[in-house]
Amino acid sequence: MTVWLRRARPLLGTLVEIGVADQGAAEAAMQAAFAAVQRVQSCMSRFEQGSDVARFAALPVGEGLVVAPETAEVLRAARALQSASGGLFDITLGCAPDGWHCDGHTLHKRAASAVFDLGGIAKGYAVDRAVQALQCLGCEAGWVNAGGDLRAFGPVQVPVLLRDEEGGGVRPFAHLGDGALATSCLGPQRRSQAWVAGSHGVSAHVSVAAPSCLWADALTKVVAASGDARHPVLQAHGARAWLH
Repeated sequence: MTVWLRRARPLLGTLVEIGVADQGAAEAAMQAAFAAVQRVQSCMSRFEQGSDVARFAALPVGEGLVVAPETAEVLRAARALQSASGGLFDITLGCAPDGWHCDGHTLHKRAASAVFDLGGIAKGYAVDRAVQALQCLGCEAGWVNAGGDLRAFGPVQVPVLLRDEEGGGVRPFAHLGDGALATSCLGPQRRSQAWVAGSHGVSAHVSVAAPSCLWADALTKVVAASGDARHPVLQAHGARAWLH
């Protein structure tokens, strides 16, 4: 019977939990995984003074700054999804979708109003980086859960529970094996727009399963904005979505 080590820390504005099989250098691997999450937070949180996101917000229009490789990677993914989704995914939250450009590791500001909120993609990326750290240090099975952004790897089945938005408590939804699942709650306006296929109930959550947590996380925003659990962009990333 596998014995699991579990640790949790407050990061990314939520509680990040890591679980791994108790073997070898499991404790050291978990510390490296938490460090990887902290690195993403330091680079991409708009609340962290000196982060790439905070520095970009203060950058004068027409100028550029060098960002961390991790930030550049997330920005490339964000731009690709913005284009593929017809603008449904937008890290500027509508203030300046075309007001920025990332060339390599240099981020250019094209509009004074351009500011970022990477909360809809960076949390999933942080989970991926944590899993990568665990695997690099020899962990064969485990999971990382950052407030509903979950990735599992190896021979493990992680139970997924959802909050019952009407009655309180939680209810079972699925078990996650090797892959990622992200779940977001829909606000009241989105709930009234998003209907569960084949039923007459109003959806309270959107969930997306994908090979990586970056895409699972980001694609929940596309599905929530469109109300379409079969949006064409899902197939391009090997993803599946539920409105429930």
